Amino acid sequence: MSLFVQKYGGTSVGSIERIEAVADKVAGFKAQGHDMVVVLSAMSGETNRLIGLASQIQENPDPREMDVLVSTGEQVTIALLSMALKKRGYDACSYTGGQVKILTDNAHTKARIQSIDVERMRRDLDSGKVVVVAGFQGVDDEGNITTLGRGGSDTTGVALAAALDATECQIYTDVDGVYTTDPRVVDSARRLDRITFEEMLEMASLGSKVLQIRAVEFAGKYKVPLRVLSTFDEGNGTLISLDEEDNDMEQPVVSGIAFNRDEAKLTIRGVPDTPGVACRILGPVGAANIEVDVIVQNISAIDGTTDFTFTVHRNDAGKALGVLQRVADELGAREVISDDNIAKVSIVGVGMRSHANVASRMFEALGQDNINIQMITTSEIKISVIIDERYLELAVRALHSAFELSEPKITE
Repeated sequence: MSLFVQKYGGTSVGSIERIEAVADKVAGFKAQGHDMVVVLSAMSGETNRLIGLASQIQENPDPREMDVLVSTGEQVTIALLSMALKKRGYDACSYTGGQVKILTDNAHTKARIQSIDVERMRRDLDSGKVVVVAGFQGVDDEGNITTLGRGGSDTTGVALAAALDATECQIYTDVDGVYTTDPRVVDSARRLDRITFEEMLEMASLGSKVLQIRAVEFAGKYKVPLRVLSTFDEGNGTLISLDEEDNDMEQPVVSGIAFNRDEAKLTIRGVPDTPGVACRILGPVGAANIEVDVIVQNISAIDGTTDFTFTVHRNDAGKALGVLQRVADELGAREVISDDNIAKVSIVGVGMRSHANVASRMFEALGQDNINIQMITTSEIKISVIIDERYLELAVRALHSAFELSEPKITE
């Protein structure tokens, strides 16, 4: 039969009753003869609770100790699910990330997986056991506990599926698939039957919370069939396909609208407009392990200076501002300003490659609702704009309507 890697999110294991329900679902697959590896998140709210405890001790908690702390949440759920499966007559064994040798780098709270030793899991699977693994965590080469960042259990699931050459990686969550946009913002948002890896990668990177971007990267790189399903409702969910040709021959112009509230904008004004200035600004930001998103450099002023603007995750804004102020002193810049009242809205679709006037259609829809665009960035299959955060939901609804995403896709 098949080997499935299933990942269950925090809401799926948020109570004893829900853990029992997950055990029933896993047992059902096992009864059909499938080999099963199950990856679990912590109970919903538990990671936030642990972070809250840490913040009561240290204003900026030590990253290594934070990883030790927050990794404990998943240990609770994997042990409880293993108990529930044994109660149902199925042998199961729980493992932390370190016990299955998920080796990562030493970037605490944002670690990246380097290798996985599957020997122990293979032995368990061959003996008929259900393997239950703590998501979100691993160890570095010195044995220190590391975590993969918020949403990292998705990455654990996909990485294990790749390492084990699983038939499919199934991400079970509280939604029944990938939607054209967040149904909480647009009531008429439509579930997609399938979406390409390329589109899903853009959606994840641009703010869609269904899957962690690194999970999609892993799945695309190692060609892991990936499916998003609901823990609570039956259905086929959304298949993230391996190839654009797996989708219908005629692609819609836009497949979805992504958005992100967690943005902050920083501007350094009056820097010398000379070769290498961008590196002198962004080099120290990158060295501080801060990811930069949208970048805009203005044209040179009469005095030979320019303004340089970029966006970062809102949680990194304070740290980035400190770095930028030091850079400003070194460059003799006039000032540094920051704005965390912004949001990013993006349209995504592989069909954009073969359709003209997509950008003008987007800008027209926003203009009709008097939404000002502060920054723009594009790729072959997406257009993103930075706007005032208070207009975010209005912008999403306007674009969803403009590109007729509520209408079912017509196929021959």
